[in-house]
Amino acid sequence: MTEATSPERLLSEAGIARAIDDLADSLAPRLSPDAVAVCLLAGGLWFAADLTRALALRGRPLVFDAIWITSYGDGTRHSGSSTVLAGLQRPVHGRQVLLLDDVLESGQSLEAARRMVLAAGAREVLTAVFAVKPSSRLERRAPDAFAWTAPDRFLVGYGMDAAGAFRTLPWIGALPEV
Repeated sequence: MTEATSPERLLSEAGIARAIDDLADSLAPRLSPDAVAVCLLAGGLWFAADLTRALALRGRPLVFDAIWITSYGDGTRHSGSSTVLAGLQRPVHGRQVLLLDDVLESGQSLEAARRMVLAAGAREVLTAVFAVKPSSRLERRAPDAFAWTAPDRFLVGYGMDAAGAFRTLPWIGALPEV
């Protein structure tokens, strides 16, 4: 990583942990005992792992599944469509589903996953994302819960990437604006 491409740090590991704890406190009472957590891969994996462990510590252990949806490819802008690479592996019929994703920007991936889970017979779908960008509030369905309001910048770290780079950073940053 060179100085020119180094992301600006926006949220530390400790800040992420506090946000996850607060979100788990607010979500735990809303979840039914049969709830299924469904992570949107690949970016949502870090958030889903931390949140589901925090929920288990609060007496809400969840069955886990994932949907692999891509909408950015190797770009830094949403492609305008979402492609499902892998769907649900577990039955959700008649159950509450908690959809988990890293960031709400266009909202297309989360909405595609929501429709897929409802079509599979979910009784109820709650959505939770780690970060919400201000511009996303005007265009798409708001998530039921979120942990952090992010600036309208291209985020990396904590599961978010730029063409595969920076995804494994333990903190959240933003790429320099060009």
